[in-house]
Amino acid sequence: MFVLTFFLLSFMLTYLMRIYALKKNIIDNPNERSSHSIPTPRGGGVAVVISYLLGLVVLIYLSYLSLSIGLTLIAACFTIALLGFLDDHGHINALARLAVHFLVAIAAVVSLGGFSEVGLFNDTIQLGWFANIIAVLFLVWLLNLYNFMDGINGIASIEAISATVSMGSIYLLFISGLSSQALFLLAACTAGFLLWNFPKARIFMGDACSGFLGLVLGILALIALKQDVALFCAWLICLGVFVVDATFTLIRRVINGHKMYDAHRSHAYQYASRKYNSHTVVTFGVLAINVVWLLPIAYLASQSVLMPELLILIAYIPLILLAIYFGAGKTENA
Repeated sequence: MFVLTFFLLSFMLTYLMRIYALKKNIIDNPNERSSHSIPTPRGGGVAVVISYLLGLVVLIYLSYLSLSIGLTLIAACFTIALLGFLDDHGHINALARLAVHFLVAIAAVVSLGGFSEVGLFNDTIQLGWFANIIAVLFLVWLLNLYNFMDGINGIASIEAISATVSMGSIYLLFISGLSSQALFLLAACTAGFLLWNFPKARIFMGDACSGFLGLVLGILALIALKQDVALFCAWLICLGVFVVDATFTLIRRVINGHKMYDAHRSHAYQYASRKYNSHTVVTFGVLAINVVWLLPIAYLASQSVLMPELLILIAYIPLILLAIYFGAGKTENA
């Protein structure tokens, strides 16, 4: 009943955001980075933001979420959502945005208590204080890659829903120390928006929500890291499609002489959507990969059936091959 309530709230708020976007002429016009050809209102993801933040307040009140973690999520993610909302309404300098991203990420890591005791490969490598730097970079990268990957109907929502439901199920069934409520809440709020964005997009998510989702997922993953590196590895596996596509594409473009911040549409998922002339096929393909391939491996990682770091490699190899197959990062005419 709890998640249904916030699913319906998100659905209704998305409807209102669509009316608002049309009235204020907040329209996403096709450009060199777009995978769309029709001007479409954007900013519907604000509904996800509002619903989720309200839901977190309820979870804190019901003691399903600690006050410290709840306030960390609310403060950090509201700031990023507000920044994205302002950017949706008028361009904000890229360096200014990035500076805010780093400040918010640093504040979130500090608020979570830091990560100076992280050990990898069965504690054979102790990261020490350097783990905090990695945590900050992880949040900033996940926040930005989520924005990069929000380019076709439904893909960003499907990724968030499948990752949170997968990890929430692992928590619920096998891990007693972490609550799954915040994860299922995010899935429900995102699903409310998804019905307006997939298979036909009547409104786009917008920067207010794409960066928000990336940061929420990143913070949830770091919360898991506080308990067990294996759980953090499971998160990385569940988010593998976005992590591999965005990272592989960026590295290849930089090697080929492109600037990191140049607009483009050379991600693997974008090439795939043009190859099959369908957003729906690619988005369902991402869902299938997440459920059939990544979820079972994430479960094995969470239970340390094999070394979790090794399972990340096993999970990512087919994804890297898919990125190569679809030409991720290549110049369109190459």
